[in-house]
Amino acid sequence: MFGFTSRLDILLFNLRKEGDNMAKLTKKQKKFCDEYLIDLNATQAAIRAGYSEKTARFIGAENLTKPNIQEYIQQRMNAREKRTEITQDMVLRELAKIAFSNGSDFAKVVTKPRKKMVWNDEIQEYEEKEIEEQFVELIDTDKLPDDKKAAIASIKETKHGIVVESCDKVKALELIGRHLGMFKDKIELSGQVNNPFDELSVEELKKLIVDED
Repeated sequence: MFGFTSRLDILLFNLRKEGDNMAKLTKKQKKFCDEYLIDLNATQAAIRAGYSEKTARFIGAENLTKPNIQEYIQQRMNAREKRTEITQDMVLRELAKIAFSNGSDFAKVVTKPRKKMVWNDEIQEYEEKEIEEQFVELIDTDKLPDDKKAAIASIKETKHGIVVESCDKVKALELIGRHLGMFKDKIELSGQVNNPFDELSVEELKKLIVDED
């Protein structure tokens, strides 16, 4: 049991504890963690941290299983959340507005009568007739709820009319899945395993072991 005499002692203890955890990481591992926090892509984080592209996928997945790396990443995420006052729940709610939006939220197909000159074979001349045609009608943005407006990336007027561009729905779904732990970098094993080290010589393997620490 630790005996703390003041809040300062508690703060210093926590800082020392955090420092001890960080000290367990190599310089390259710490770089990997910092890069991973940018886009939650372990393979790309490993490459940006300086690991070999040949082994980045394996190293990235392996790093995420190490307790000290997991702890450091969680500490960084908690600190960032406090610093920015932006919680994971807030981010997920905003991503959900994009991910679960539909084209019908911003436009609808309507059928309207229109007069048109149509050729009549019987009388061999054009005559005016009322026909029904379908049009795409944009929904007034003032009538859209805030959660639907959040999914709109831009609205611009072109020579073909008004164009509404929505945010990337697939990317939003992917980010939600990553934050919820649905998608994780992993090594897939099937009938035949492609060993990334097969083409390396003994000397290259020795150098790789030293470089990847």
